Amino acid sequence: MANHTPHSEDPKVQAYLQKTAKRDHRMDSIFRRVLHWIERFIAIMTIIALLGALGIEIYHMFTSGGEYFADVSHMLHNLLAIVVGLEFVRMLIDTTPANILEVLTVAITRHVVLSHDNPWSNLACIACIAGLFAIRRFLIRSSELKEELVEVE
Repeated sequence: MANHTPHSEDPKVQAYLQKTAKRDHRMDSIFRRVLHWIERFIAIMTIIALLGALGIEIYHMFTSGGEYFADVSHMLHNLLAIVVGLEFVRMLIDTTPANILEVLTVAITRHVVLSHDNPWSNLACIACIAGLFAIRRFLIRSSELKEELVEVE
C-alpha cells in the first residue's frame, strides 16, 4: 500500500510542511491551555457550591434539632453527595488514573450505600467496584497511577 503523506525534496514543500506542523502544534497547545483553565474554573465553582451545600447542611444540623438526625438516609445522601463532588474536583485538578478510579469507586459505593433498589442492582455495583480494583491492580502500572493524563505545556 502506498504512503499517502506528501514527500518531496522541494525545499518550498518542506518549509510549508514544517510551518503547518508548527502552527498545528501551537494550536493544540493553546486549546490544551484553554481547556485546562476551563477545568480549573469549573473546579473552583464546584468547590464554592460544595462549600455552600456543606454550610447549609451544618446549618440544618444545628437548627432542626434532633429531627435532622432522625432521617439518616437524607443526611447520608446530602453528605455523600458532597464527598463525591469533592472527589470530582480532585479529579479535575489532578487527572490521573488513580483519581479517576477513586471518583468512580466513591460514586458507585455511594449508590450502594444509599439505594435499596434490589439485590441485583447492588450485586452489579459490587461487581463494578471489583472491576475497578482489578483495573487498578492488573491493567495500570504503578508508575502510571500518579502520572498526569493530559499534560499542559
